[in-house]
Amino acid sequence: MIFSNNELNFFHDYNCFLLVFIMMFISMNYIFVINIMFFQKINLSYKNVELKCCFFPLLILVLQLIPSLFLFFEMIFFFEDYFLTLKIIGHQWYWSYEYGDFFSLGFDSYMKDFEYLLLGDEMFLEVDNHLIVPNDMLIRFVATSSDVIHSWGLPNFFLKLDVMSGIMSVFNFNFNLLGIFFGQCSEICGANHSFMPIVLEIVLFDFFKLILISY
Repeated sequence: MIFSNNELNFFHDYNCFLLVFIMMFISMNYIFVINIMFFQKINLSYKNVELKCCFFPLLILVLQLIPSLFLFFEMIFFFEDYFLTLKIIGHQWYWSYEYGDFFSLGFDSYMKDFEYLLLGDEMFLEVDNHLIVPNDMLIRFVATSSDVIHSWGLPNFFLKLDVMSGIMSVFNFNFNLLGIFFGQCSEICGANHSFMPIVLEIVLFDFFKLILISY
């Protein structure tokens, strides 16, 4: 099984369903208690209320724990048959990328200054060098930092990876969409923390091969 954003989308929808269920359950209990105590004038047994207050949160935690652990182990420990290794290095205040399976291929990615922006470029989000990856291929990401703590985040894919100096953070992902996606450093890392954008460009595999050949 290849891990992709479909699993994270499912987990997001699953948690939204749980939130709706919690809201309905609590609302029904409030209506029941108000009806019993104020309209029917019946004293409730606090033992039953305390039992519900203990059991219900525990049930919610278990329902969240099972899919969370499944996604965690699949994302972190699934190392079989990955196509590409990408190394991410956080600096103050830019990103460096290295294609680990192609030893001579690496580059820095800085936010574009205003005078270099083209028509249609996103202000404060566009960079001079995009990180380009193929779609429908399992990619192993290895992330670290050269100085302070940074966080490599892509909201479109529910990804947020803290990168720390001296520690290699590893995760695996398969991007099944095409297009250009934006992110930013999500950890306060100094004066120019707001100017560390991330641009991920996902292309077809054949186009990705042409890009590698051009390098």
